Amino acid sequence: MTDAPAAYSGPKRILSGIQASGSLHLGNYLGALKRFVELQDTAPTFVFVADLHAITVWQDPAVLAAQTREIAAAYIASGLDPKHSTIFPQSAVREHAELAWIFNCVARLGWLDRMTQFKEKSGQHKERASVGLYTYPVLQAADILLYRATHVPVGEDQKQHLELTRDIAQKFNNDFSAPGFFPLPEPMIQGPATRVMSLRDGSAKMSKSDPSDLSRINLLDDADAIASKIRKARTDPEPLPDTLEALKARPEADNLVGIYAALADETKAEVLARYAGQGFGVFKPALAALAVEKLGPVTGEMRRLMADPAEVDRVLVAGAERAREAAAPILAETRAKVGFWSAGAG
Repeated sequence: MTDAPAAYSGPKRILSGIQASGSLHLGNYLGALKRFVELQDTAPTFVFVADLHAITVWQDPAVLAAQTREIAAAYIASGLDPKHSTIFPQSAVREHAELAWIFNCVARLGWLDRMTQFKEKSGQHKERASVGLYTYPVLQAADILLYRATHVPVGEDQKQHLELTRDIAQKFNNDFSAPGFFPLPEPMIQGPATRVMSLRDGSAKMSKSDPSDLSRINLLDDADAIASKIRKARTDPEPLPDTLEALKARPEADNLVGIYAALADETKAEVLARYAGQGFGVFKPALAALAVEKLGPVTGEMRRLMADPAEVDRVLVAGAERAREAAAPILAETRAKVGFWSAGAG
């Protein structure tokens, strides 16, 4: 019988990020931002803007820079405290790219061939996709392990990438006789709205790239836009059911109930207990009022911060410095284990 791998014994650390491509929406807020805020006092937390990941498909340089600031503003406006959470642009910490190259030489082609997101994003013309898009999950592994993050809040669609990160960590530890050097990070998938669906199609995830603006609630939408989009959200003619089992068979209704539950910090069962038997003529206005109440302060603070880019830049500069301080010694240890030359090394 093979011995179990040595366990990582370092401190708990949390890391996550959002890609700098497209404006943020309700799904990002409920599935990521709100959770980051809830977690930031439980352990050292690193939250980055994934601009290296963004350029795996072409980005307008000016738009990319603006969206980096917009996402940072959303982090702060949602409640992330730059004094407690390290907020930074991924590209400002060069160690991400160097560790990704080392991991490119650890990961196996067969592992990447199994990644379903590449197949979905490249479609029928994968030969036209960038190499960066193919190796995207390896960079993601570097993002996580560069800080020896032990816990990663992710959606269900990223769980496979985190499993790859664990495989890369374990293979590195084995290949370089370094048991427990890198942790095997755990996914944190929880809550009623870890996967918020489109307002126009309950079977599709709410997305920045959806051509229909009615499919999502953007974090910069005003109260009228939010109410209008919820009013126009696709539903069926039946009243809300009284059981979760019946709700699951109705994807659009399930999505709206899940959104209400997440905004109100309730369970879907609690929402159904209040609204079962009532139609969407009653439920949609209640959901719209709740969404405006919860998102209004976030939107207002985002707009204030985006009007003062120097304030956002100060947060990003300070965060990048703190991130480099944490990352540099871990990369130095990694380089030494690989056998890279360094001046004065024995």
